[in-house]
Amino acid sequence: MSTVNECPTVAVLGLGYIGLPTAAVLATNGIDVVGVDTNHDTVEAVSSGTVPFVEPDLEIAVAGAVSQGRLTAQREVPDVTIYVLAVPTPFGENHQPDLSFVDAATDSITPHLKDGNLVILESTSPPGTTERLANRILAARPDLSLTPSAGTGLIHIAHCPERVLPGRVMVELVTNDRVVGGLTPEAAGHAKDLYQRFCKGRVVVTDALTAELSKLTENAYRDVNLAFANEIANVAEHLGVDPWELISIANLHPRVSILNPGPGVGGHCIAVDPWFIASAAPAQSPLIQTARRVNDSRPEAIVRTVLDTLGDRAAPRIAALGLSFKADIDDLRESPAREIVKRLSHLVPTAHIRVVEPHISTLPSDLASTANVELSQLLEATEDADLILLLVDHAQFRDLDVTDLRLNGAALIDTRGIWR
Repeated sequence: MSTVNECPTVAVLGLGYIGLPTAAVLATNGIDVVGVDTNHDTVEAVSSGTVPFVEPDLEIAVAGAVSQGRLTAQREVPDVTIYVLAVPTPFGENHQPDLSFVDAATDSITPHLKDGNLVILESTSPPGTTERLANRILAARPDLSLTPSAGTGLIHIAHCPERVLPGRVMVELVTNDRVVGGLTPEAAGHAKDLYQRFCKGRVVVTDALTAELSKLTENAYRDVNLAFANEIANVAEHLGVDPWELISIANLHPRVSILNPGPGVGGHCIAVDPWFIASAAPAQSPLIQTARRVNDSRPEAIVRTVLDTLGDRAAPRIAALGLSFKADIDDLRESPAREIVKRLSHLVPTAHIRVVEPHISTLPSDLASTANVELSQLLEATEDADLILLLVDHAQFRDLDVTDLRLNGAALIDTRGIWR
């Protein structure tokens, strides 16, 4: 379709951690982009050339694209050539996928679709979600079809999962290989044309179901390996062995490369995606499900260590360093650090927990509503603490002099192994 290939206009639905960077990269590569989000504050921020979250280099790209008129933001869905859906795909009770955001985004674009339009689902999704999206559109729009048919318009639908690391999104959107899976070969070809406009890596074409499962497999692989590291840490701590020293020694073997343990696994990808595989094939995925449970149990192990260290102290002062799910970002989704702080606030209601998270200005609602938790600065939190609990290895914490922290007699629990 000439309108898709030659001079597309793109709407990106969902201006979050993936949607906004994608919109910015498209716009800085000469494509007119309309960012769509239901959140008024997000739309206002992007329209003014600012960003609502921390991601290196993103604000520069957004500001430039907005000033050049290539990127705009609004709450209404426009009539464009290509629709990119980058909305959340969380899981609900019993780790079942919640596709309500995908359904809502699909329904919002359906009235606007015309002959020749391309729809791309970027949201990481359970197997079969792209086909579900297509069926939902076609049920509402019998005048459209996925293959040439007399009397109907032709639309193209594909899945292209993001494969980026928070903190490096603006680099990896351009340099990483991409996977494009179409419900038809023509749809995959049109999606490939779009991504090749900015992607310097390979753009690999497959079917939609394989593309969906490829992203889930990548993150399940990471989760299984992290589960092994965390289980070894559980064993080592039970036996009184330093887990980081143990793993560093084991990694001297030329064919061993164990990851570092931590307080758990967080983020919207690794902590969520393996459950999408399990929901699609529960009997065929016992290892993946076990790995998820190992990693989900790690925060509770850290909580037990804290309680054992505090003993019977009546009103302990705890400095909790870090709240995001990984270093040097502000993303708190599925964060084990956040879960640990919340558990401690409930289990030790007499504790005074000062949270130091340099990348946020206010606590999330589940912690802000807790009377014994407050957001604090580093010096204030640590100067009179009974226990200093390192949960995230932010650069600010990596540079600390541990000797200074010990001067006031505080106990130290380092869940990241950076103060060894």
